Amino acid sequence: MSNADLSLADLSTADLSSADLSTVDLSLADVTDSDAPAGEKVTAALDVLRRVFGYDAFRGFQREVIDHVVDGGDALVLMPTGGGKSLCYQIPALVRDGVAVVISPLIALMQDQVDALTAVGVKAGFLNSTLDLDTRRLVEAEFVAGEIDLLYLAPEALASRATLSLLDRGRISLFAIDEAHCVSQWGHDFRPDYLNLSMLHERWPGVPRIALTATATSATRSEIATRLNLTGARHFVASFDRPNIQYRIVPKREPRKQLLALLRDEHPGDAGIVYCLSRASVEKTAEFLAANGIDALPYHAGLDAATRAANQQRFLRADGVVMVATIAFGMGIDKPDVRFVAHLDLPKSVEGYYQETGRAGRDGLPSTAWLAYGLQDVVQQRKMIDTSEGDLAHRRNLAAHLDAMLALCETVRCRRVQLLEYFGEPASGNCGNCDTCLEPPESWDGTVAAQKLLSTVFRLDRERNQRFGAGHCIDILLGRSNDKITQHRHDSLTVFGIGGELSEAEWRGVVRQLLAEGLLAVEGDYGTLALTDASAEVLGRRRTVMLRREAARPAKAARTAKPRGAATVVAELTPEATDTFERLRAWRATTAKEQGVPAYVIFHDATLRQIAADTPSSLAELSQISGVGEAKLAKYGEQILTVLTEPPQS
Repeated sequence: MSNADLSLADLSTADLSSADLSTVDLSLADVTDSDAPAGEKVTAALDVLRRVFGYDAFRGFQREVIDHVVDGGDALVLMPTGGGKSLCYQIPALVRDGVAVVISPLIALMQDQVDALTAVGVKAGFLNSTLDLDTRRLVEAEFVAGEIDLLYLAPEALASRATLSLLDRGRISLFAIDEAHCVSQWGHDFRPDYLNLSMLHERWPGVPRIALTATATSATRSEIATRLNLTGARHFVASFDRPNIQYRIVPKREPRKQLLALLRDEHPGDAGIVYCLSRASVEKTAEFLAANGIDALPYHAGLDAATRAANQQRFLRADGVVMVATIAFGMGIDKPDVRFVAHLDLPKSVEGYYQETGRAGRDGLPSTAWLAYGLQDVVQQRKMIDTSEGDLAHRRNLAAHLDAMLALCETVRCRRVQLLEYFGEPASGNCGNCDTCLEPPESWDGTVAAQKLLSTVFRLDRERNQRFGAGHCIDILLGRSNDKITQHRHDSLTVFGIGGELSEAEWRGVVRQLLAEGLLAVEGDYGTLALTDASAEVLGRRRTVMLRREAARPAKAARTAKPRGAATVVAELTPEATDTFERLRAWRATTAKEQGVPAYVIFHDATLRQIAADTPSSLAELSQISGVGEAKLAKYGEQILTVLTEPPQS
């Protein structure tokens, strides 16, 4: 593999057609400061990329962002998870004179972020409540003396006069505001402390700021720019496409058993994240998986802080751990080898879904985004919106987010195309790597079925002044004479038994899709069905209702399907190279445990795969592997060469 090639870790969401694949003539000059001429600063940025991080070419518009910030400009950067956002502020931090202050919302991950930088020879520190007084004073002194390159702070720290006074005493090269979508009050990860970050420009007007996020529609981008006082900043928006992720949404039947089958059949021994809506569901799902031989841990806000921290650290630092969590987990997680993200409950918005699924496959290797979705999800989400705090505008906003998510679930189109269009990005064609592309669902004219169901709801309401849930309405349509039907004499309704052409599961699909399209509503504490204004169009035969019929899918679709662009995403290893790769992973696990850091801090899987494929025989050859910078070459080079000379395992 030549210096000009992008590493496997690099091949994620960036627009490969715009990536600079030309060989870079790297300068060996020392890193220049912010007073150097523009040409020297560009050379310095390339030099840092190669010597420190071990990559030879910038991806997409990374170079444009870096040049802009190095020159003192403000920037708002939207780049999908795994797309290389961190380099957009880390390299300017090393080129500009002074210390970069990074605002990060996650205290629990600051140590890992600093460890990752330290591993490549970058001097970094953090200030948060986990530090003892002596350590805090040491970091503060290093900041004032300019002896570190990056300082990580939580947003709430900037509300402290002591912190502001400290920052006034140092020389700040730039402010980086990570996870900038947290400033959006309509967003899924809103953090009130982010609203105060507009003061950065007011207090330090000459310091450039770069705000970064992986998830934002055009409206959210405008909100971020306004709230952070970045209206004059240059916007950089990358493609939202993650071609290595296979999106799949399946009908929910027995979700935990369905999840277990996914893990056993397609992701044995893989690290992954399972999202559940409630704490109780998290606990039960983690227990179920553990009882069935899966190394699974729970994570939610109801656990004590020590347990949450221990479970998070184990997930980050051990191989093959599955974290079962509420959405409180995941933001800022840098673990690159998460092979799947599964949802057992419907996400509240497309933004939330995209943010969460983006935690899979940060290394660019094939990964799965799997969602089990059913009627009760729709009923529950509608009910939560109706009973939520806030005014009518707030509830309408929540409903609009849910409608977009339901449309993604119910579409018969390519899911990736619909996902990209939601973020305002035109797609060139079907992706070939989502369930609707791999096993196209049938659409059918469900107008008559819709009329039968709506008529049932109408007759219960108008003739009997009664409302019932979906299950009871389906029992009526199927002609079931159970105790409840008999008690209410619903077997005398004209609609009793007229729905025998569909099964119960099919009728539940009809209800779900009518709810998704706003042709039915859910009301009250018991989730009873009610008609909407649009229902009259169907009952009056003025509207045709096309419904989705789920197709049967092969059990191992993810393993047999080849992602779009898979040849450029990952090359299959030979049996010999696979054995070498596993030996390298075992060495990495031991080394990471000895150092008390996550395995990916040592090397990403993608780098180890390339080493296994190329089998370098010298330090000079090893230095050509993408992801092997000078610090890691000096620290681990001889150990890697020793592993490569070990005999294959029998």
